[in-house]
Amino acid sequence: MALLIIRGAAMVWRWIFRAGWLSGLCALALTAQAEECPAWPQERLVQERQTLAEHIALWDRAYHDEGESLIADELYDQALARLTHWQTCLDDPSPHRPLTRSTRSDGTVTHPAAQTGLHKADEAGVRRFTSRRQGLWIQPKVDGVAVTLRYRQGILVEAVSRGDGERGQDWTERVRQLPDVPALLPEPLSAVFQGELYWQLDRHIQSQAPEIGARGAVAGAMAQQAPSEATLSRVGLFVWDWPDGPTEMTERLARLTALGFDTAEYTHPVAGHQQAAEWRERWFNEPLPFATDGVVLKQAERPGIRHWSASPPEWAIAWKYPAQQALAHVRGIEFRVGRTGRVTPVLWLYPVSLEGRSIRRVSLGSLEQWQAWDVRPGDHVAVTLAGLTIPQVTSVVWQSAERAPISVPSPARYDLLSCLTLTPDCDAQLLARLTYLGNQLGMRGIGEGTWQALMRAGVVTDLLGWLALSEAQLQQAHGIGPATAASLAAQFAAARQAPYAAWLRALGVPPGGSAELGEWATLEGLSRAEWQDQPGVGPVRAEALVAFFGHPEIQRMARQLQQAGVEGF
Repeated sequence: MALLIIRGAAMVWRWIFRAGWLSGLCALALTAQAEECPAWPQERLVQERQTLAEHIALWDRAYHDEGESLIADELYDQALARLTHWQTCLDDPSPHRPLTRSTRSDGTVTHPAAQTGLHKADEAGVRRFTSRRQGLWIQPKVDGVAVTLRYRQGILVEAVSRGDGERGQDWTERVRQLPDVPALLPEPLSAVFQGELYWQLDRHIQSQAPEIGARGAVAGAMAQQAPSEATLSRVGLFVWDWPDGPTEMTERLARLTALGFDTAEYTHPVAGHQQAAEWRERWFNEPLPFATDGVVLKQAERPGIRHWSASPPEWAIAWKYPAQQALAHVRGIEFRVGRTGRVTPVLWLYPVSLEGRSIRRVSLGSLEQWQAWDVRPGDHVAVTLAGLTIPQVTSVVWQSAERAPISVPSPARYDLLSCLTLTPDCDAQLLARLTYLGNQLGMRGIGEGTWQALMRAGVVTDLLGWLALSEAQLQQAHGIGPATAASLAAQFAAARQAPYAAWLRALGVPPGGSAELGEWATLEGLSRAEWQDQPGVGPVRAEALVAFFGHPEIQRMARQLQQAGVEGF
């Protein structure tokens, strides 16, 4: 499937380079993958480029022809940047350069004034734009569905969807049903207005609810056969331009206000980058009646309607809000076995930036989630920060054309009692057990790296293999010198004095095996029925406790601790 490109794309591309900036797309590409070309054979890169191109074509058609967003705008922008970057890697002159979210439209109506679209600029691009121009104005970039309205003698005669910017769907009958769109102007004016149909919200704060589905709600209202009056009343209108109106902004805003539109309320002059940034921050964090995804900067004066085309103009740019999601390229997959035997897939990513952080790896949470998504190296995923701190994958954006084979550990191999000693395929779980044990016993400065070094040196091969190590034995591990060995030996000796309850936790006793119930000999002798007599212990937990205290390795370690004089054993 080939991408469908709007007419004039080549001209737009030349203009961008002539202007000396890439409207933020290259910046996105740099963020996404540090401007490095994939280390693939050319044949595969061609294949992956084509796969991505087909996805973008699909998203474009859904967005412009159906009013449906299959992908978040910020992810779309990053995917488009990725496509552009791969084409650069291929030195490919073929026409796979969708510079705007525009496709061929199946619309039946020609726009009386072309919907221009906007270049998306990063902060550096905004600085350049504002430094070279005088008389700038700013508007919120309302997140809705674009529409063109045509009035004749003050009467609404035509409404056209965005489509490809030149042609769109005839929405006249549906738009006439919207209470917020005037069917009759207060004066007999013939005019063309462009704006955004948006979902009306009550004191919406974009930074707190970035994904509210507002555009989809509007698209749904426009697509329904018979939407309710309540649904139609939720659709508002923001007029962001008057193509055949006054070319100067102040006059244009005054006339729009007189016609009953609230454009002036959300259109303000700015002296430069700093004021633009202040308005952007304000609209991102303060209540508005609609969802937004950035701001739009415009020159006070712009050409009249005869000079408009379906290509992004020089006199306006969009400055999107900070990305809430990053498009991440999967470099590899690691399956980690935790202390309890749980297998957790971890994706290793080519670094992406999110909220000022560099994200290189992210957990998928469960093996079941990995199986559902079937993530492989080469795939692209959407990453966000849960609670602004923890990276998490929200979706697979698209899969690589080449499905790399994956070796997955069997979950049946691991459980609460597996890998108490270092046997084949037990490195990960034993390491997790040792790390947890050290934390429970209050060992300071002894983390995963230390335990891993001791395991690799062969001096620790089971959960209590450290208990009687000499300083000389400790020094056999890489990176452990005399001073470190002395410190470790002191910590290990002190761990013997840890409370009995801490030792139970360190060994991994299942929930319910409380030290308050007695010393080890007592707990070891309890039957399933006796365990179930304890508060909060049901049949499953009782079974786990009996299995734990009856396991030969656990019993061996209990005797070892008894011999070492540890309390409770």
